[in-house]
Amino acid sequence: MTNSKTTYASVLYEGTFSVGLDKKFVRIDRDDPPAKGALKLSLNPFLIHTPDRNYLFDCGIGEFGEDTGPETIRRNLEQHGLTEFDVTDIFLSHLHYDHIGGLAHREDGYWELTFPEAKIWVSKKGWEKVTAMDKYYDGEKTEFISFIDAKADLHFLSEEDQPYPDMTVKKIGGHTEFHQVLLFDDGEQKYMQAGDVIGTKGSINRKYAAKYDFEPKVSQQMREELARKAFDEGFTIMSYHEDRNPLYKLTGYDEKTGYSTENVDSYEPA
Repeated sequence: MTNSKTTYASVLYEGTFSVGLDKKFVRIDRDDPPAKGALKLSLNPFLIHTPDRNYLFDCGIGEFGEDTGPETIRRNLEQHGLTEFDVTDIFLSHLHYDHIGGLAHREDGYWELTFPEAKIWVSKKGWEKVTAMDKYYDGEKTEFISFIDAKADLHFLSEEDQPYPDMTVKKIGGHTEFHQVLLFDDGEQKYMQAGDVIGTKGSINRKYAAKYDFEPKVSQQMREELARKAFDEGFTIMSYHEDRNPLYKLTGYDEKTGYSTENVDSYEPA
């Protein structure tokens, strides 16, 4: 593990994808438009390194996209002097496979944990709902979720919980029934990751109720409340699906134009 005493956050960018109604993640360039009728989604797991722990906020798509696999996040961690064994804790905003698929892989032909030493922090009710399903998307992903349920070091979160002094989670719902906001606050640095409720920077100043959300109106309400919290309390927002600048702060507010933003650099080791 890196011996850095500095707390920092970094973006572990996995790629940009065109995602249609078939839910297949087809890799495209960051600057390319998605296919007709498809969404453009970038995937950004976040690393928060502290002197004591290495947190991941969501962990990517794993093998479930085009030209994807655990080698990407390993390579990104290596840039910080870390390996997959150095990840101590993974906090999951929700249980869609583009956010949790990185938990396991089959590089050797059978399921293995990608982060063998990590505690996996997940909504208790959300996990119960997923594991009670007859099918999690399809047969392959159902095998994946069963493996995680049996082999991972799972730790279940209440609707509002504080597993560490610098980590708080709270159920916000909206995009999924048991969606969570992940909040890091060590007294000096503050980070907020709200999964797909604030999936992109542009969503901050858009008033919309997305049809793909579990409860569109709740998602819209929570997006507004969390933006106000980030602005009032100085949180850096982490937007998992943002193409270019997924780390940013809200620096001002105008009733007509909404929030102004300032990009925050992802920590890159010298």
